[in-house]
Amino acid sequence: MSRRPNSDPIALSYFDSCLRLSDVRLLDGPHWLNDQILSFYYEYLSHSKYGADLLFIAPELTQCMKYMDEKELAEIFAQHKADKKSFIFFAINDNETAEAGGSHWSLLVYSRPENSFYHFDSSSGNNTAPSKEVMDKIKAQLGARQAKFRPTRCLQQVNGYDCGIHVICMTDHIADYVNRYDAVEGLPLLHIDTVKAKRAELLQLISSLGSKVTQ
Repeated sequence: MSRRPNSDPIALSYFDSCLRLSDVRLLDGPHWLNDQILSFYYEYLSHSKYGADLLFIAPELTQCMKYMDEKELAEIFAQHKADKKSFIFFAINDNETAEAGGSHWSLLVYSRPENSFYHFDSSSGNNTAPSKEVMDKIKAQLGARQAKFRPTRCLQQVNGYDCGIHVICMTDHIADYVNRYDAVEGLPLLHIDTVKAKRAELLQLISSLGSKVTQ
């Protein structure tokens, strides 16, 4: 049964993302983050924070890429001008269907200057298989047939629900780093305080962008 709009109103519409009140409330407590929250933040990074050299692929689109044929993938990457991007970020979900869902997020970053796919997983490599699946599906379309898959050491989560927060923090952390150094290699570890503060920062950001969430 679909939820009634009046019982779960839109809290924020931001470019191609739409957050409902129930989505935003996931940031209030110890909750796993859904596609909508990650999609919103990737829209924010794309439109308000980083330049045209970086590409942030919405998580629901990344999930659908697993099931696209070569023509569909070519059209998607052409629309996003992926051939012009030095770094492309993919939020990876362990869901085995084309629908929203799953239980774990990790981050896959394609570095064109280094001809590598870097994988950052805050739960000891749990998402290695779905990350390799995405990489194998898209690397030909990116002109990266010989690119290496590089599992990369990163800060580990201390609970069962903060994987989405780690992906958001790592995306920001890496984007800032590659903007300065044009490479992922040498990236310092994320600090745990950044993760601890991020939920409150996201709530403040959503509010500042005109959210209708009532406190």
